[in-house]
Amino acid sequence: MTVLSPAPLRQARTIAGAELRIEARAGEALWIITPFGAVALLLTPMAVGADRPLLSQLGTGMYWVVVLLFGVLVALRQTATDSPGHLAMLRMTGMPAAARLGGRAAATAVVLLAFETLLLPVMIALYQPDLAGWAWLAAALPLTAAGLAALGTLAGALVHGMAGRSTLGPLLVCPLALPLLLGATELVEEGGYGQVPWLWLLLLVTVTGIGWLALLLGANALEESS
Repeated sequence: MTVLSPAPLRQARTIAGAELRIEARAGEALWIITPFGAVALLLTPMAVGADRPLLSQLGTGMYWVVVLLFGVLVALRQTATDSPGHLAMLRMTGMPAAARLGGRAAATAVVLLAFETLLLPVMIALYQPDLAGWAWLAAALPLTAAGLAALGTLAGALVHGMAGRSTLGPLLVCPLALPLLLGATELVEEGGYGQVPWLWLLLLVTVTGIGWLALLLGANALEESS
C-alpha cells in the first residue's frame, strides 16, 4: 500500500519558516510598521481631546481601521524570497506554486497576528473602550490575520514585477478586505451586548476561506503570469 507523502505541506512549512526567520532578523513589520500604527492610533485622541465617552466608542473601530491599513503594508512587504534568483531556484526544485504562496501567506498571518497583538494594548490605553465582548477577539484576531494574509499574498503575486506594485497592491487588497474590517468590528461590538454574533463570525470565516481557496487554486496561474 502506497502512503501519500504530504510533500507540499512540508514545503509550505519550510517557506513559512524561512519567511519568519527573515522577519525575525530584519524586523521590518514588527519594529518599523508597528510604531507607525501606534502613532496612527494616537492621532484621533489628539484631535478629539479629552472626550472620553466618544473615544471609548471610537476605539474598536479605529483599531481595526489601523490594522487593515497598516496590515496591508505588512502583507505586501517584500523579502529576500521575492528576488528573481530565489524564485528561479524554487521553480528549479519543482516546488509547487501553491506550497510557496501558501507558506508565505502562513508566515504573513503569524506576523499580522503579532502586529495585531502589539497594537491592542496601545488602543486600550489610549481609548479605554468597554471590554465587554472582547472574548470574541480570540476568534477575530486570527481570522482577520489569516484573511488579510491570503488577500495580501494573492495581490502581491498578481502585481509581482509591475512598476506600480507598491500602489496597485493596496488598491487591490483594501476593497477586498473591507468585509474583514466590518466583520471583526461588529463581532466584538455585538458580543458586547451579550449576543452570539454568529453572522459576523460566519462572514469572517467565509471571506478568509475564499481568500485562501483563491490563493491556492490560482497559484499555478499566478506563477505562470509572473
